[in-house]
Order: sequence, then C-alpha cells, then structure tokens
Amino acid sequence: MKKVLAVFTVCVLSLSAFLFCAKRDFAQTKGAGGTQLTIYNQDFAVVKEARSLNLKSGENEFRETDVTARLDPTSVILLDLKDPNGLRILEQNYESEPLSQGLLLQKLEGQEVTFEVYEPDGKTKSLKKGKVIRSGYQSQTLAYSAYGYSSQPSANPGSPIIEMDGKIRFGLPGMPLFEGISADSFLKPTLLWKLWAKDAGAHNVELSYITGGMKWEAAYNAVFPEKGTELDLIGWVTIDNKSGKDFNDANLKLMAGDVHRVQEAVATMGYAGKAMRMEAAPAPPQVTEKAFEEFHLYSLNRKTDVRDGEVKQVEFLRGGNVPSQKIFVYDGANYYLHCYGSCGDEATKKVWVMIEFKNDEKSHLGMAMPKGKIKVYRKDEDGRNEFIGEDQIDHTPKDETIRLYIGNAFDIVGERRQTNFVQNDDKDFADETFEIKLRNHKQEAVEVRVIEHLYRWSNWEIKANSDKFEKTDSATISFKVAVKPDEEKKITYTAHYTW
Repeated sequence: MKKVLAVFTVCVLSLSAFLFCAKRDFAQTKGAGGTQLTIYNQDFAVVKEARSLNLKSGENEFRETDVTARLDPTSVILLDLKDPNGLRILEQNYESEPLSQGLLLQKLEGQEVTFEVYEPDGKTKSLKKGKVIRSGYQSQTLAYSAYGYSSQPSANPGSPIIEMDGKIRFGLPGMPLFEGISADSFLKPTLLWKLWAKDAGAHNVELSYITGGMKWEAAYNAVFPEKGTELDLIGWVTIDNKSGKDFNDANLKLMAGDVHRVQEAVATMGYAGKAMRMEAAPAPPQVTEKAFEEFHLYSLNRKTDVRDGEVKQVEFLRGGNVPSQKIFVYDGANYYLHCYGSCGDEATKKVWVMIEFKNDEKSHLGMAMPKGKIKVYRKDEDGRNEFIGEDQIDHTPKDETIRLYIGNAFDIVGERRQTNFVQNDDKDFADETFEIKLRNHKQEAVEVRVIEHLYRWSNWEIKANSDKFEKTDSATISFKVAVKPDEEKKITYTAHYTW
C-alpha cells in the first residue's frame, strides 16, 4: 500500500499544548461500546472496537491515537454503524513511531541543537550549540508490511556525529534541548485520516484491524496418582501481548488452527500443586469452544484486561480420571534406514516410554485441544508431584488418540543386530535376518512393541519369524512382546526382498 500523507496545519507548540491537543483528539474517538479481541496462535490478532467520531459534513482531518504499534494499515476497516454509506476514509497515514529523543535528532539532522554540557571540572554545566551531522538513531519499531513484520532501521545507523566548536564528536556531547514540538509529532502510534462524512455530528463507528505482537499458546499438565493409570488433565492458555496497546474490559476469543496468510520470508502457570480428583460438582467453564469454519474458536466467558507487556494465563480445560495406558516401544534401527551392511552397529538400546489416552467424552475429555506442550507428573508416596517428562501435541480434534513420548525406560534394554545378509543380483533377491533381544530388569512384567522397518525394497515378505507380527504399513512391521521380570526375550525374523 502506498503511504499517503494527510495534510495537517503545521504549527509549533510547547509540550504541554501538544499533549492537550493529543488528549482532545483521543477523547473524541472513544466510544461507549466494548472491545472485541480475537487472538490467533500465529502472532497476530484481530481488533474490533466501537468508537464515536464528532465530524462535520464533508471532508474532515482526524487522528486516531488509540491503536497498536504493529497495526497492519491495509487491514483497517471503519464502518458507520447507522449508515454504511455515511462515512469513508479518503486518505490514511499510519505513524507507528512514537516521539523520542533519537527521532527528534533525526528530524534535525543538518541543523544546530543546543546541548547542556558539563565543563571540564565535571560539576558546572553550560549551554553550547552543536550541529547534528548524524543522529545515529535506529528505529526499533516493528512495522507491518504486506509480507510480514520486519524492523525498519534508519538509513544511517551508527553512533551520533555532532560538530561543536569546529570539531567532530562521535557521540552526544551532552543532553540535547529542543525548542518545541511540531504538531506532526506523535506520542503514540497514530492513524491519520482524511474522512468524508455525509452528515455532521456524532458518528458511532466500528474500527477493526489486524495487528501483530499478540499470540497465545496452550499448555497442559497431566497428573498421575501415586499408583494407577488414570490421569487428571489441566489445560492453560497463555496470552502474550506485545502490541504496544492495552485492551481493557475486552471480550476475548482465541482462534486455533493453521490460518493461511500470504507472507514472504523476511528477517524476523503450570499446574504443579496437589493433584485433584474431579469428583465434586464442577465450576462453570471459563472457556467455551466451538468449531468455526475449518478452525476452532475458544471464547472467554467473561471480560478481561489484556495489557501491553503482560503475560496472562487462563484455565480452559479440566478433565479428571482420564483412562490411559503406558506403552514401551523399541525401534532399534532408530530410523537409520540406509546402513546397507553393519546395521547392528547403529542400533540403539533405548526403549521409549509413551503415554496414550483418548480425547473423548467417555474419557472425561472431548474438547478440541489446540497444539501445545503437555507436562506429565506422578505423585510420589509423600504426595508431591514429580515431573516425569513432557511432549508436544498438534491440534487434536475430539475422539482422536493422543500419544506422548516422555523419555526412555531405565530398566528395559533392547539390542538389535543383523545376523545374516545374502544378495543375489542375478536372481534379483536379497535375504536379511535380524535378532532383537529385550531384557526386563523391572519387578513386573512388561509388553514392548518392537518396530522394524523393511526399507531395502518395496517388494518383500517375511520368510521366517519367531513371534507373531503385524504389518502396520507398506514398509513397517511390529511385534508385541511380553517380557517377564529379569527375563531376556529374543525375537528373530528373515525378510526376503525381490526386484
């Protein structure tokens, strides 16, 4: 979008007079309606606010200061709630850079500025004139473009260069003193509008726009009792506001899903207390969830404040006595699928520990779960929650199974080695035999799922096997192996490949 500057009357004001003008414009725009805020888990949000604009008939010049510092100017929509055709934006300019010492020096490059300078004795001060050759100012504001968020450094970054008493200084010689502030300076991010109004008077409008600097993410805590496999699951949403604006008394919604945005590559409270068994009458949910288009929308059931720089957390899910099972998995090849020879040398001895449960109403869940980390705890015999692992889940609809990898088993060991390999290129076949050993040093029996990858060619069959297996896909088989306490169990199989 081409940047269009609205024309304003230029005057020189004292700082107090300028603040009075800014407050007057701000007061004109505040409406009686509420704020609606929809935050996406992709570092942006949609803001919708009710405002009241006092306008004359015809063209009006107006400044709107209560906006974010990372607003997308191309997304601005201003609607007259009474008459959709009663108001139009003729021109718009978005000033994202608030007033600062560095910005004023940048505007005065090539001009003389008065500096308050300490004398050589280090005690007395004097006023001296110095010419600003280079301000050294570099903007830290993140401004939006059609391709994403990127910093906008000044054309001449570096230390300030000041000419004083016929000498060049790198760095400011003292505190710069400014004569006044012009009316086109801004104390906060501002939208400058040239508006056309059909009728004079107060116009109740709805202002909406997309802004960066806001995001949310889900986090979960699964708490097991001292013994047993039923867990309590608590879900939190964490909201992070770095937009440069406070939102007070806002109706808050959170959108979960992978919303596509056109973008070009540019430089760019956990629950660890006492585990609660959910047997008492539940409190009303703080967050309700519904499907919206191809995504899921979570609505906070009360108004809240979302202040700039604040990290807010809200509980949105609570399920008790969720049935689960622990699964041990041994994938000895460890996805090292191109070894062609001494594959056994690359085999891992680690056995994965996984937790599996169903996200359905029967398991006391059944809400679409947005992506996030799940921390897993087990109560010790003294009643304390001990952390035993965590994993990341993707967006998970209801009635789907969630499987978490939480670490490797200490007392279960696997070994995998290739015991035979024959390849006959004349007859277009290869035979490969593997031996897998599982040792259980626990005091109870376990079942280990052994995963094997048939990667050498697409045509294969198992010619010999010591244990029953299941074909899980076109290139994978799995064995479910029961191993008694202090037992070593051996599995063998031979794969025959043809081409």
